[in-house]
This record gives sequence, C-alpha cells and structure tokens, in this order.
Amino acid sequence: MAGRAELGHRAYRRMRAAVLRESDVCILCGHGQADTADHIVPVARGGARMDPTNLAPIHGVAGCPTCGRKCNNEKGDRPLAAVTMRTSVDWYAGPDALAP
Repeated sequence: MAGRAELGHRAYRRMRAAVLRESDVCILCGHGQADTADHIVPVARGGARMDPTNLAPIHGVAGCPTCGRKCNNEKGDRPLAAVTMRTSVDWYAGPDALAP
C-alpha cells in the first residue's frame, strides 16, 4: 500500500467512522454491517483521497455476515460500475424464495 499513508492518519479514521455512523449498508452487496469505508472512485483512477463524499461503507476483511463476500477485495481498484456481482441466491426476494 505504498503512497497510502493517509489511511492511518487520525483525520482519515474519523472520516471513515463518520461514514459508518451514517450508514452501515455495503455499497457493493447491499447488506448491512459493513465494517470499513472504500473510495467510490478509486484513488488509483483519480478519486479524491481525503474527500468524505468519495467514501462509502463496504465489507472488508471480515466479510459480509449475510452473503460471506469480501466486497472490498472483489471491488479492488475498479470503478463501482465495472464490478459484477454473481450469486446463486436472490437475497432480496425474501425467505420464501429460498424454499425448494
């Protein structure tokens, strides 16, 4: 993570905490309990490093408790629109959809 020293700074940690206080719904999978914040427009692609409007909740290393994805790893440095979510279960269809 060369050149990303700001991720350890107090200002960034406060900004990340504020984003997660606002919402814990993951920007990628849509499930709650996101535990970190990710840059919407990746810094590697010109996104603002320290702009709170460029941060959104996402599941990190611990993964999503609902679908098990590590959303931040799946997104990587790609723009959000370029990420395709593949799943065998429609999590939004409700519990009746899971029954055989």
